[in-house]
Amino acid sequence: MSAELGGQSGLRGKISHWLRGRGPKDTADDGGREALLLAAASAGLPLAPAAHPAPGYGCSCDRVGCPTPARHPVSFAWQTQSTTDRAQIERWARHQPQANFITATGMVHDVLDVPLAAGREALRRLLDSGVEVGPVAESDDGRMLFFTLTRGTPEDEDEWWPCELDCHPETMDEHPGLRWHCRGSYVLVPPARLPGDDGQAVHWVRGPEHPLPEPLTLLETLTDACARHAGEESDRTGAPWPLRH
Repeated sequence: MSAELGGQSGLRGKISHWLRGRGPKDTADDGGREALLLAAASAGLPLAPAAHPAPGYGCSCDRVGCPTPARHPVSFAWQTQSTTDRAQIERWARHQPQANFITATGMVHDVLDVPLAAGREALRRLLDSGVEVGPVAESDDGRMLFFTLTRGTPEDEDEWWPCELDCHPETMDEHPGLRWHCRGSYVLVPPARLPGDDGQAVHWVRGPEHPLPEPLTLLETLTDACARHAGEESDRTGAPWPLRH
C-alpha cells in the first residue's frame, strides 16, 4: 500500500506551507488543520472526532475526573464511526472547530508508540540506514508515534490479536517502553491539542504523504532504542524503568 497523495499537488503544497509557516504547537485553524486531517484521511488513516482540552487540565467531555483528558474519542462507536470520507471529515472539522481527532488502528495501519528520546534516536538510525520510514508524529507529553501498515487483515483473522495483549507486563518487559497500537486501539492524529496552559500538542515530524512501511522493518531498531533508553533511565534514577501501560 502507498500512502502517497498522488496528484493532489495543491493539497501537498498547502500542507508543506502550513508546516513551514506555523510552529508545531500552534493548532488554531486557518485552513491548515482541515488540510492536515484530509491529508491523513487521503493516506488511508480512518478518523473520528475526539475530545479537546478545557481550561486548566480539563476535558471537553462531561466526565468528572476524566482519566485521559482531550485524548479520547467523543463517541463510544468510534471504531465504526472512523472514516476516510472527505465530506464527512470536512463536516466534522467545520462543525467542531476545537475538536481533536483520533485515528483507529488495526484497520489499515498500526502505530508503534515509544518514549520520545528513544524514538528520536531510532528515527536517526533508521534514516541513516536508508530504511523507509513512514509518517511519524511527536506528542509534547513525551511520546513518538511511528505509523506503519497493520500486521493483520480480515483475510488472515487468526493472525490478529487485540492491542491489550501488548500492554501485559510480560510483553512490556520484552519491549521496554514500547506500545503497539493495533486492533481495538487508537491514537491522536495531528494536529491535536493537549491539556494544560503551555500549548502542548501532537504534531507531524514526517507527514502522512510518506508511504506506510511494514512494521517489522522498524521494530528491531525501536526496541533496541527503548531498551537503551530504559537502561539509561534506570542508571540515572537507581530505580527500574517505569513501564507505561
